[in-house]
Amino acid sequence: MEHPFTWYDYIIQPTALGALPQHTFTALLVTCLLILVAFRARRSLSRADNAVVPDGGLSLRNVIEILVGFLVGLIDSIIGKKGRKYVSLFGSFFFFILSANLMGLVPGFSPPTSNLNTTLGLGIVSFCAYNYFGARAHGAGYLKHFMGPVLFLAPLFVILEGVSHLVRPVSLGLRLFGNMFGDHLAVEIFTDLSKIGVPVIFYLLGTLVSVIQAFVFTLLSVIYVAMAVSHDH
Repeated sequence: MEHPFTWYDYIIQPTALGALPQHTFTALLVTCLLILVAFRARRSLSRADNAVVPDGGLSLRNVIEILVGFLVGLIDSIIGKKGRKYVSLFGSFFFFILSANLMGLVPGFSPPTSNLNTTLGLGIVSFCAYNYFGARAHGAGYLKHFMGPVLFLAPLFVILEGVSHLVRPVSLGLRLFGNMFGDHLAVEIFTDLSKIGVPVIFYLLGTLVSVIQAFVFTLLSVIYVAMAVSHDH
């Protein structure tokens, strides 16, 4: 299979921006696009006569509101109403990962989530976030989450819980990386073999995988935060 065409190799790499790795450059591009979309949606909301009433027909504002409403419903069902203060974190995960995944379906672009550095970085952010929120909610009592119910077995539980928590960011990163790398490779292979018809099926499957993986990463992050801030320990 020939090396696939990428805009990065032909346009970006010969310039000063070529000092950035391809996955880093594409991640920054996705971030900038999301910021522009957010500003446009915010401007549309501010110009509305009634912010509670949705736009007529399909619009960027309606799409964003539907997705945010879905995330809020997910958070409410797992953490409760108090979890709404974490919407910005989970929304950032979902929108960035979804956009980064879908970027790989645009000819000439490679998804930054098909690089292990990106996905492990996201996993580490999730790990740091839920531990921070847990420590903020419980103070020093957060350490009790690692000590188990029996005092004399606390050292053993600390080791087991410590390993369990350290595996979480690696698991998040590897799961996202493996699925997106495999999906992007499959699209490349079948596009190379057949230019008409067959690639459409894999683009549709790629879109489905992109959405599912963004949802799974966000869902697991919500669960980790819920466990960290819960008082039922």
